[in-house]
Amino acid sequence: MPGINGRFDGKRVLADLNALRAIGAYKTGVHKPTFSEPHLRSLDWLAARLPDANLTATIDGIGNVLGSSAKAGPKLLAGSHLESQNHAGWLDGPLGVIYALEAARVINTDPDANGAVEVAAWCDEEGHFGSFLGSRSFVGAVTEADIDAARDRSSDRTMRDALRDAGFAGRPRLNAEAGRHIGYLEAHIEQGDTLESSGLKIGVVTSIVGIWQYRITFTGEQNHAGTTRMAVRRDAGLALARFCVAVDDSFPALSGPRTVWTTGRITLDPGAPSIIPGQADMLFQIRDDNPEVIARLEQQLHRLAAEATARGRCGVKVERIRTGVPAMMTPAFQDAIEAASAACAGGKSIRMPSGAGHDAQVLATIMPAAMLFVPSIGGISHHWSENTDDADIVTGAEVFVETCRRLLAG
Repeated sequence: MPGINGRFDGKRVLADLNALRAIGAYKTGVHKPTFSEPHLRSLDWLAARLPDANLTATIDGIGNVLGSSAKAGPKLLAGSHLESQNHAGWLDGPLGVIYALEAARVINTDPDANGAVEVAAWCDEEGHFGSFLGSRSFVGAVTEADIDAARDRSSDRTMRDALRDAGFAGRPRLNAEAGRHIGYLEAHIEQGDTLESSGLKIGVVTSIVGIWQYRITFTGEQNHAGTTRMAVRRDAGLALARFCVAVDDSFPALSGPRTVWTTGRITLDPGAPSIIPGQADMLFQIRDDNPEVIARLEQQLHRLAAEATARGRCGVKVERIRTGVPAMMTPAFQDAIEAASAACAGGKSIRMPSGAGHDAQVLATIMPAAMLFVPSIGGISHHWSENTDDADIVTGAEVFVETCRRLLAG
């Protein structure tokens, strides 16, 4: 496989990943929130290496890095993201960026290869300021008002301030050029244990789940915890707890084979041991790749809320605050990944949905798109112990490069 130094280089892939790991290192992982100093250094690190793949680097007004090619022929867009969750893993995002960089090095420097790979590092996939801001900006789905309103979920810093401090304020935001790319390809760690437990090397992603998120509010009556009889209490915290049990009891019969739901945050007001909470709030999330299943479960949430309210102790309100439509990956691109896996990974692949959201679902709204997964050790992700065996990283990279070559060959 021709390229810089002659061929695909697995050692170079590992060295690049470890170089990014050293920027913002935390234990065996990284701490690299969006627009933090380690994140900005990572963007500069990538931009400095894109010319090695015959790419011109641009960092745009929202913090996306894009390497563009002047080579004639079809162009495939590939990438992922470089920021991390707080105190989290080193491969979530950078793996896909480095795979894209390696594919560009191999293909773009080969005069006999058809077309070119263009590389993207999308800003804020992890949602410190708002989910998929970088890729959504690229497809034209982020307004200036959205940027005005965006704040860091940890520090409450405005995105405008972050962009100014990073030196990105005033730069234009890059937008997708109609017809420029034949599609988008992204690699990622699985973030689950399906591949590892099955002894497989490559996950061929068929779909990316829709994520619907809700704020559920329970309104009771704040009162003294020591003098209010149990029989007359309107305890919002207790109503919330009972609601959670009712969800877990009723959802399985209405779910699909891979439906998941999570209560991610609970707050009690006023949150004191001597005061019966007058209000309780929970953030609740449903994920599935079938919108009909999600809609059915949403109806059940409203049904449970109505039943709880009718019992008279506390009022319950369900408010949907986020809707993420499931994205189907392009079948022909899935076939190319599977063929590359047969050639480079002994055919140890499986078609599977993604239970996590990824930038590929955003790009899929404007062009063909696909993803491949590599195994996650122990299925662990969003934690500093996240890891993948070096041999699996190299195998995945080789499959990725071969997939790019096949897609560009047509």
